Amino acid sequence: MNFSPSTIGSGRARVIGGVAAATILGVAVAGPGYAASAPESFADLAAKVTPAVVNVSSTHVAAEQAVQMPFEVPPGSPFEQFFKQFQNQQGDQPKREHKVTSLGSGFIIDASGYIVTNDHVVDQAKDVQVTLTDGSEYPAKVIGTDSKTDLALLKVETKKPLPYVSFGDSDKMRIGDWVMAVGNPFGLGGTVTAGIVSARGRDIHEGPYDDFLQIDAAINQGNSGGPTFSTDGSVIGINTAIFSPSGGSVGIGFAIPSNLAKPIIAELKQQGHIDRGWLGVSIQDLTPELTQGMGLNSTKGALVAEVQDGSPAAKAGLKAGDVVLDFGNHVISSPKDLSRAVADTPRNTTVPMKIWRDGAERTVDVTVAAMKEDVASNDRGSQAPSSSVAESDTVQQLGAVLAPVNEETRQKFGISESTQGVLVADLQDNSVLAEQGVRPGDVIERINNRKVTTPGDVAKALGETRTDNRSVAVMLINRDGNDHFVAVQIGQS
Repeated sequence: MNFSPSTIGSGRARVIGGVAAATILGVAVAGPGYAASAPESFADLAAKVTPAVVNVSSTHVAAEQAVQMPFEVPPGSPFEQFFKQFQNQQGDQPKREHKVTSLGSGFIIDASGYIVTNDHVVDQAKDVQVTLTDGSEYPAKVIGTDSKTDLALLKVETKKPLPYVSFGDSDKMRIGDWVMAVGNPFGLGGTVTAGIVSARGRDIHEGPYDDFLQIDAAINQGNSGGPTFSTDGSVIGINTAIFSPSGGSVGIGFAIPSNLAKPIIAELKQQGHIDRGWLGVSIQDLTPELTQGMGLNSTKGALVAEVQDGSPAAKAGLKAGDVVLDFGNHVISSPKDLSRAVADTPRNTTVPMKIWRDGAERTVDVTVAAMKEDVASNDRGSQAPSSSVAESDTVQQLGAVLAPVNEETRQKFGISESTQGVLVADLQDNSVLAEQGVRPGDVIERINNRKVTTPGDVAKALGETRTDNRSVAVMLINRDGNDHFVAVQIGQS
């Protein structure tokens, strides 16, 4: 699912699974320590917390689109030259800019005027204005933002103390607990809705730290950045997205848990940006097939697909194919566990890491560095399979046409000079490789612990797998410069 922010109507919105999904107000729930029984009314709670909820208006500058002709002029038409001159004149003119206003929500977290909202509400904003429930307006300064968690901290200057609310403990929220959401849907101003926590720990593919609360309170465009309250008035979530085929509420909303937000907001307040630890690996989930091929008894762990040169992981001797089981005191059940554990580790901290390699556990020490900016991988685009690739060979049990990676195939499929292996030039639709998501243009770099450079190497490696009485071959696949593992059922001879 893709949650990239976009502007829809008067609010900031996102798209989930190809359908409009308004950025919105999410809801959290009450658990041990909170009043869990159904309230007779939310009126007292609403009166208590709504003065601390604000409307956030941000102004963005956008360039106007070039004028497009509503029809095509046929070549040779007597009007062709006229319209060409018109379009050239349009292209020579400086592009005009216009202001776009987006509306969202936020909440005050202390009397001096610090306000929490979503990063996408104020992202690249030229001006930010905050309006309180009493109608008073204040210009706001962006203290800091964090796109990876979609959080932002604002500050307004005021001569009087402002009403505020406090963060609660989102870990206490249980599925089925009551929650109340407050925000600014469609720019209408303070609006209260109620519901329950529908699910916990939702991963909506928004970022590496997804751990959303799902709620069913009605939330819509303009609610982004608003708070979700437990029944005792504590903020246990920050609303950030909804799933919606229509752009309106269908009862599936997502809120950032307060326990994830609290340390981020504290760090933004202290230094205006977020420092995260960095290991320098690409990781993926373990599947039952992969664990079978690696001799593991569980799918818990993070499989290392690639180690960046010169990274802390490389210096610690970590290799592609290692499975991280523990990171310091953190048990690693999934790749997200490792991402969060590393991110929360201060730079220059040395951490013992338990890994699985070559059928046995071992421990390596890694010194975490500061996270670098993401580096975009080279995009070679999609290439049509070719039956004329030089020296092609068919490995029947894979249902694939394979070819060596050489100058010709590098040029034809856009393979980088640093990539070595065997090219998947074509695939049968029902092949075992296709079932694992492999596609033409991918490069097989390794099978089990054996590097492969020719189709013959692939056949030999598969034969060795059968000789070892294994029915699963673990392959390292390179696509667009990124490595990942797949487990392929090859059967027994």
